[in-house]
Amino acid sequence: MAYGDFTPIGPRAPSLNLLYFRDFAGLDYRRVQGGTGMSGADKRAKALTFQDLTELRRKTEAVSKFLQDQLTAHLETLRPVLSPERLFSKFLGTKGDHALSDRALGQLQQSYRPFSGRPFDIPSEFDAQWLSLVGNRLALYPWEYAHDARTDRETKTITMASPVRWVVTFSGTYSLSQVRQGLGGKGERRVEHIRQFVVNALVTQMTVNHAAGLGALFADLRYQLQTEYSPDLPKLPLTTITFGLPAFRPADDLILAATTFSGIPAFIELIDTDAAAKLPDPLKTRLQDLVR
Repeated sequence: MAYGDFTPIGPRAPSLNLLYFRDFAGLDYRRVQGGTGMSGADKRAKALTFQDLTELRRKTEAVSKFLQDQLTAHLETLRPVLSPERLFSKFLGTKGDHALSDRALGQLQQSYRPFSGRPFDIPSEFDAQWLSLVGNRLALYPWEYAHDARTDRETKTITMASPVRWVVTFSGTYSLSQVRQGLGGKGERRVEHIRQFVVNALVTQMTVNHAAGLGALFADLRYQLQTEYSPDLPKLPLTTITFGLPAFRPADDLILAATTFSGIPAFIELIDTDAAAKLPDPLKTRLQDLVR
């Protein structure tokens, strides 16, 4: 995949080796709604067989790659619109509205202060020189969350990844995954890299909010642009882009079987192929209304 200057840095969720499931052919798992865009488990679960899982995994990976490639191209086109120089020209040595830059810096300093406490523990005073480290290269990371998969025999925390939602931020030395590992005590933790990730995320939110009409533009492309928060990164605004296609989390017994045989406590949600065939077309609907 050629990403050009728009570089996804974070690791994708590992692929599920379905060869591990040859001994599970014919088993009947329950399909449980409750993944991306879902508020909870749907009790009207459908049967999910080994053959279903194999085919859904293939379709999910193909759709997710197509959407990420498309999103990469759109964001590369919009890179001048999202450039930090539009907000912080005074501090980046470029021409622009310096009064706007002063106001933006004040807002950024205020947003930055809460991160001097746990779990980030970064310097409390904001240095405007850090803005020069933001750059204008955007990075995509899959949206991930922790799910406690349970059966009668065991409970295991699984890292779930969405195939239709991404976190977008200006790239830095640490990826989103590395920040999580560092804050969780499971990886390297260098304060300057944690700090810069926080700064980049805050600047991303500000540049997106400053770009008037950007949300409507993405909505026309069937993407939802919003700010979300992750429990393991308290108070840190993460700018996310989600395609309007539901994804679901399979039943816990299937997830636990998959992760046990792969040896990796990670699983990717599966797209809802039924919903894919019924995607609404707002533009078509609007035009039909106008010509009636």
